[in-house]
Amino acid sequence: MTAPARTSFVEDIRAHADRAPHSPALLTADGPTCYGELAARIDRLAAHLAAHGVGPERVCAVALPPGADAVVATAAVVRAGGAFLTLDTGLPDRRLAALAAGGGAARLLTSAALAGRLGPLLDAPAVLLDRLPADGPPPTAFPAPHPRSLAYVSHTSGSTGAPNPVLIEHGGLDRYLRAVVRDNALGPGTVTLQLAPPGYDASIRDTFAPLAAGGSVVLVERARLLGAEAFADTVAEYGVDSVLSTTPSFLSFLAQSPRAAARLRTLRLVCSSGESLRPFLAAGGRALIGGRLVNQYGPSECTMTSTRYDVPAVPDTSADTVGTAVDGTVVRLLDPRGREVPDGWTGEVHIGGAGVARGYGGQPGLTADRFPPDPYGPPGARLYRTGDLARRAPDGTLEYLGRADRQVKIRGHRVDPAEIEGALLAHPEVTGAVVTAETDDRGRTWLGAHVTGRLDGTTDAQLRAHLARTLPPHMMPRRFTRLERLPVTHSGKADRRALRARAPEPVS
Repeated sequence: MTAPARTSFVEDIRAHADRAPHSPALLTADGPTCYGELAARIDRLAAHLAAHGVGPERVCAVALPPGADAVVATAAVVRAGGAFLTLDTGLPDRRLAALAAGGGAARLLTSAALAGRLGPLLDAPAVLLDRLPADGPPPTAFPAPHPRSLAYVSHTSGSTGAPNPVLIEHGGLDRYLRAVVRDNALGPGTVTLQLAPPGYDASIRDTFAPLAAGGSVVLVERARLLGAEAFADTVAEYGVDSVLSTTPSFLSFLAQSPRAAARLRTLRLVCSSGESLRPFLAAGGRALIGGRLVNQYGPSECTMTSTRYDVPAVPDTSADTVGTAVDGTVVRLLDPRGREVPDGWTGEVHIGGAGVARGYGGQPGLTADRFPPDPYGPPGARLYRTGDLARRAPDGTLEYLGRADRQVKIRGHRVDPAEIEGALLAHPEVTGAVVTAETDDRGRTWLGAHVTGRLDGTTDAQLRAHLARTLPPHMMPRRFTRLERLPVTHSGKADRRALRARAPEPVS
């Protein structure tokens, strides 16, 4: 194993506390928490955890609502040398139990109010943050976690419906958070909105990259962030200037509100990820963002972000550009035989480097399948096989071409639904669009378009005529379903499964 990392991101927080103890770290409805207070609370809880066996490779489930306690608990686990698993307490009990069990949680950090509900779900002793004794072990010096030690467990959806626990190590996490600080020019004075829901790895970026930079993080109830007007009010009230984690679906939703759209123009930085940004850009969305708009791409299995692209003021909406690899990351485009494809050719995205996960917890077979050796890297190097398709321009910029398992064949033609979505969003009355592939009772694949907007006076024939200006006949949806609002998953992405479930059979 290599030499331990010099410091963790929690040491960066401590350094800011030593330099500017009274500067605001967390901004909540209960008032600000300054860096000095935050660091002291982290150290006290870390000492308590270390005295009760938390250390390397020990997973602690953090189940608390968004707020200062959740930040303290997560950072204290890292400070003690352990690994954290954040749980969204709004999820169903059975889901929480499955996440905790799959993630190997050995201890639960929660509150007295939640302990009665959560305690029976987790086979782990609970630490109640609001019931800790005042005379606990004194803070002490904590060694930096080894870079190969487990840092956190996140989950991705599995093909069987059960969540797959992803194991991320300290070296990759620390390197990534510091790259976010550097690449996004975060620092003292930055005010960032914690927008990603707890339990999703994007919330780690939202919270700890700004704190590692000495900035402020705004933490409010999630319900306050889901409405466009309430989002606008939150940005205005707290002086938010940066959003590190949002989805194109949520940006499209905000764009429908004049007040929210006006607030987007005041932000110096918006980072989007999780879905194709191309439909939002095709609808003129770039003009709604007053500052930098960064398109981020990367799976949870590679510590959140693998490539990033600064979207210019006048973007090329004919391509879904995801940019170049972030620091310490390598992106290889391979053909089905594992050979690198030339520039301009389509290949499956394989990601290597410092952020690649250890694998899936308790699933050696799946780990071996999705994390093959890197045939072009040094001995022992591994890749993550994403299932995404892309091609590389001569300057090294990557163009995302969609999921290999989402692209469909329509009358012998390969179709990417994202291209149709972008064309629909270019219609002046369409505010949201998702295209799904369906199958009729004769096994034929057809396309359904689910749209939102002011469409009472717009017929299906008019929508088809609009699409026919830019798309060939085989890319034409057979049915248009009008909705007040597109359903989204808990993480803010368009819920395609829900749309497919209610799609009617087209008339032959």
